[in-house]
Amino acid sequence: MRKPRDFDAELQALTDKAKALKTKKQGQLGELVIATGADALPIEQLAGALLDAVGADTTRKEAWRKSGAAFFRGEGARIRKGAGRNARGASAVNTSPQSPSGEAGAA
Repeated sequence: MRKPRDFDAELQALTDKAKALKTKKQGQLGELVIATGADALPIEQLAGALLDAVGADTTRKEAWRKSGAAFFRGEGARIRKGAGRNARGASAVNTSPQSPSGEAGAA
Protein backbone atom coordinates (compact mmCIF):
# COMPACT_ATOMS: atom_id res chain seq x y z
CA MET A 1 0.00 0.00 0.00
CA ARG A 2 1.01 3.56 -0.57
CA LYS A 3 1.86 5.87 2.23
CA PRO A 4 -0.70 8.71 2.39
CA ARG A 5 0.64 12.16 1.55
CA ASP A 6 0.44 14.85 4.16
CA PHE A 7 -0.70 17.76 2.01
CA ASP A 8 -0.83 20.17 4.94
CA ALA A 9 2.80 19.50 5.84
CA GLU A 10 3.87 19.87 2.19
CA LEU A 11 1.94 23.13 1.87
CA GLN A 12 3.49 24.44 5.08
CA ALA A 13 6.98 23.50 3.84
CA LEU A 14 6.35 25.34 0.57
CA THR A 15 5.05 28.39 2.45
CA ASP A 16 8.13 28.41 4.66
CA LYS A 17 10.40 28.10 1.63
CA ALA A 18 8.60 30.98 -0.12
CA LYS A 19 9.02 33.18 2.97
CA ALA A 20 12.72 32.31 3.18
CA LEU A 21 13.21 33.12 -0.51
CA LYS A 22 11.40 36.45 -0.12
CA THR A 23 13.56 37.36 2.88
CA LYS A 24 16.71 36.38 0.97
CA LYS A 25 15.62 38.46 -2.05
CA GLN A 26 15.00 41.52 0.15
CA GLY A 27 18.42 41.10 1.74
CA GLN A 28 20.10 40.82 -1.66
CA LEU A 29 18.31 43.93 -2.91
CA GLY A 30 19.53 45.82 0.16
CA GLU A 31 23.08 44.61 -0.45
CA LEU A 32 22.82 45.68 -4.09
CA VAL A 33 21.63 49.17 -3.13
CA ILE A 34 24.57 49.53 -0.77
CA ALA A 35 27.11 48.05 -3.22
CA THR A 36 26.07 50.44 -5.99
CA GLY A 37 26.15 53.46 -3.72
CA ALA A 38 22.43 54.09 -4.15
CA ASP A 39 22.02 54.15 -0.37
CA ALA A 40 23.45 57.69 -0.47
CA LEU A 41 20.45 58.89 -2.52
CA PRO A 42 17.33 60.26 -0.86
CA ILE A 43 14.59 57.63 -0.87
CA GLU A 44 12.35 59.79 -3.07
CA GLN A 45 15.10 60.11 -5.70
CA LEU A 46 15.79 56.38 -5.64
CA ALA A 47 12.08 55.60 -5.99
CA GLY A 48 11.80 58.04 -8.89
CA ALA A 49 14.77 56.45 -10.66
CA LEU A 50 13.25 53.00 -10.25
CA LEU A 51 9.89 54.19 -11.54
CA ASP A 52 11.60 55.69 -14.59
CA ALA A 53 13.43 52.40 -15.13
CA VAL A 54 10.17 50.48 -15.17
CA GLY A 55 8.80 52.65 -17.97
CA ALA A 56 12.04 52.87 -19.97
CA ASP A 57 12.31 51.71 -23.58
CA THR A 58 13.96 48.39 -24.43
CA THR A 59 17.21 49.89 -25.72
CA ARG A 60 17.83 51.69 -22.43
CA LYS A 61 16.91 48.55 -20.48
CA GLU A 62 19.37 46.52 -22.57
CA ALA A 63 22.13 49.05 -21.89
CA TRP A 64 21.34 48.88 -18.18
CA ARG A 65 21.38 45.07 -18.32
CA LYS A 66 24.84 45.11 -19.89
CA SER A 67 26.23 47.54 -17.32
CA GLY A 68 24.62 45.48 -14.55
CA ALA A 69 26.21 42.30 -15.88
CA ALA A 70 29.57 44.09 -15.95
CA PHE A 71 29.00 45.21 -12.35
CA PHE A 72 28.49 41.62 -11.23
CA ARG A 73 31.60 40.52 -13.12
CA GLY A 74 33.58 42.84 -10.85
CA GLU A 75 33.83 45.83 -13.12
CA GLY A 76 31.33 47.71 -10.96
CA ALA A 77 33.29 50.78 -9.90
CA ARG A 78 34.47 51.49 -13.43
CA ILE A 79 31.04 50.86 -14.94
CA ARG A 80 29.24 52.93 -12.29
CA LYS A 81 31.45 55.94 -13.02
CA GLY A 82 31.00 55.44 -16.77
CA ALA A 83 27.27 54.90 -16.46
CA GLY A 84 26.81 58.38 -15.03
CA ARG A 85 28.67 59.83 -17.98
CA ASN A 86 26.74 57.66 -20.42
CA ALA A 87 23.41 58.61 -18.90
CA ARG A 88 24.23 62.30 -19.20
CA GLY A 89 25.66 61.78 -22.67
CA ALA A 90 22.64 59.79 -23.76
CA SER A 91 20.26 62.48 -22.56
CA ALA A 92 22.34 65.12 -24.31
CA VAL A 93 22.43 63.00 -27.46
CA ASN A 94 18.69 62.42 -27.27
CA THR A 95 17.92 66.13 -26.98
CA SER A 96 20.41 67.45 -29.53
CA PRO A 97 18.98 65.65 -32.62
CA GLN A 98 15.49 66.83 -31.65
CA SER A 99 16.56 70.45 -31.18
CA PRO A 100 18.19 70.89 -34.61
CA SER A 101 15.31 69.17 -36.37
CA GLY A 102 12.89 71.34 -34.41
CA GLU A 103 14.87 74.44 -35.38
CA ALA A 104 15.04 73.33 -39.02
CA GLY A 105 11.30 72.74 -39.04
CA ALA A 106 10.67 76.15 -37.48
CA ALA A 107 12.85 77.93 -40.09
